Amino acid sequence: MTTDTTPETPETPTTPFHDLDAYVALPRTAGLALSPDGTRLVTTVSTLNADSTRYVTALWEIDPTGARPARRLTRSAKGESGAAFLPDGSLLFGSARPDPAASADAGDDSVPVLWLLPVEGGEARVVAKRPGGIGGVAVARESGTVVVSSATFPSSNDVESEEKKRKERKEKKVNAILHQRYPVRHWDHDLGPDAPRLFAGALADGETPLDDPVVELRDLTPDAGPALDSAGYDISSDGSTVVTTWNVHERGGHRPALVAIDVATGERRVLADDPAFEFAAPKISPDGSTVAVVRERRSTPHEPIDLDLVVVSLADGELRELTAEWDRFPDAPVWTPDGSALIVSADENGRAPVFRIEVADGAVTRLSADDFAYSDPVVSPDGSTVYALRSSYAQPPTPVRLAANVADQHSVPLPAPAPAPELPGRLTELETTAEDGTRVRAWLALPDAVSETSPAPLLLWIHGGPLGSWNAWSWRWNPWNAVARGYAVLLPDPALSTGYGLDFIRRGWGKWGQAPFTDLMAITDAAEARADIDESRTAAMGGSFGGYMANWVAGNTDRFDAIVTHASLWALDQFGPTTDAAFYWTKEMTAQMAAANSPHQHVGSITTPMLVIHGDKDYRVPIGEALRLWFELATQAEAEDGTMPHRFLYFPDENHWILTPQHAKLWYETVFAFLDHHVLGKDWETPALLE
Repeated sequence: MTTDTTPETPETPTTPFHDLDAYVALPRTAGLALSPDGTRLVTTVSTLNADSTRYVTALWEIDPTGARPARRLTRSAKGESGAAFLPDGSLLFGSARPDPAASADAGDDSVPVLWLLPVEGGEARVVAKRPGGIGGVAVARESGTVVVSSATFPSSNDVESEEKKRKERKEKKVNAILHQRYPVRHWDHDLGPDAPRLFAGALADGETPLDDPVVELRDLTPDAGPALDSAGYDISSDGSTVVTTWNVHERGGHRPALVAIDVATGERRVLADDPAFEFAAPKISPDGSTVAVVRERRSTPHEPIDLDLVVVSLADGELRELTAEWDRFPDAPVWTPDGSALIVSADENGRAPVFRIEVADGAVTRLSADDFAYSDPVVSPDGSTVYALRSSYAQPPTPVRLAANVADQHSVPLPAPAPAPELPGRLTELETTAEDGTRVRAWLALPDAVSETSPAPLLLWIHGGPLGSWNAWSWRWNPWNAVARGYAVLLPDPALSTGYGLDFIRRGWGKWGQAPFTDLMAITDAAEARADIDESRTAAMGGSFGGYMANWVAGNTDRFDAIVTHASLWALDQFGPTTDAAFYWTKEMTAQMAAANSPHQHVGSITTPMLVIHGDKDYRVPIGEALRLWFELATQAEAEDGTMPHRFLYFPDENHWILTPQHAKLWYETVFAFLDHHVLGKDWETPALLE
């Protein structure tokens, strides 16, 4: 290990990535909504609160023509989200901000309620509330009917009974849950005793001119139970029909089917249900006759999932495939106003372009031909323009526009609420050939000061998923913070990555320790062959599946000086039954596959110092994985005096991701302290707030 040289970094920070306080303070843009007349785009921007302990989200308006600067629409300590336009151009949003019209004993003020910001401006006001809060707002384009989701107790049949139950549990400090079926939790929260229901209503005038119009919500799904957990839904333009995913119970789990609900009567009928498939992201056509939906072929241990786009008749449930021959995974679809095409994004070759898919014949046109990943597309009322957010590892999400009928174009940026931050380096692309002849590619982020005479130490960053791609900006795993400290960061897409076709995924399916591992080593070899990379100073790190791979790397090679493993899978026999959705795991690997691919089998071979990171509220990869990994590392490496080269950074209140600003800062501080110590030979320095 080299100890007499360190990466060159500027004496004075020149970008936000040189200062973690400046980094966590960068504004973060997400989501797009377009007004019915096409003249206003609305997005959300998250910024730090006054004491820098959490992010607060506000609504901002963007000019679709690009002529006017972005302007802020809302401001509150609680923040706002879920923007949706009514037909008259007024704006609905969710917020837990205090309602000035509410009485002092109005109940729980921590749950979001539905607010309306008039089209002419002025003060926002509350138009609907539920004891369990309101979320997931969808609006009928023509009628203005509103459908929302709200958590409700099974025994509740009106607002009064719901309020009473919540008040009683709160006063008696009861949070116990009696489960009757699986699953019992999701991601970072418990399921039950309440569960989502769908409610619908329209803005109706009060009894006198002094009464503001409100939305009187009606329960559409009183018998839903857990059927609407994580549901995706849409409402027809005329407000007559809601289409939603609906969880159908199976032994030990469920599968999402597709149902239609009559808004007037609450009558429900099944549109699509097949034990071989799951349905997601339904979107009703402008004329109300058809539903576009992402259909996922369920995996087996020997065959991966596959996603395609289908259209389903609302009249009789007849299903027609659109993209069965397109070897890409489409994202949530958006209709063009005339109903002739669907706009989607999909991972492709380390990018995520925007595509147009013709409904008549499934013909696919790639609209964007640049190096960006696109999300949140919306289409102008005349069908000529697509607005979206684009990002890459060279730029955080920013609003742009594209022509809706032009192939292989470059999008035009719109005035954003916040300018893109200056980067401390440059981004390049790298590829190699794997053992089996398959092309493997990666992004490589390099410091400005790197050269053949001053090569940079290398960090291999492994993405999660495992189905995913390093193609879009990430605030949680941002390579530029490492680049600002002199490291080169390699962001590869090994086997199991999306955007390279189903066969590329199939290479690693059920064989996590084989092609994904050899692909990672091959692309690392290619990076280390560069004259501006110092192959004698390297580290590997990853989170979730990337953490699994970091653990596998630790037990199968000693080529790295340090390894960071975040929210990682360690013992697959333990992980499978304890993850929040174990029924998916049974379709991923057999017991034999899990045993053959489990990193814990190789703990005796680990000699590389490891930094283990985990959050206790992580239900996707439960904390038991980290606890067992830490114990088994300790039994192998602990000296008589209790010391060892490994570290364990534990967050009692974080989930799969480290989300709060100061915890994110500590995450980076600890990672860089660990890497600097083991890769650069610096003295170990414990972050101040952890001493």
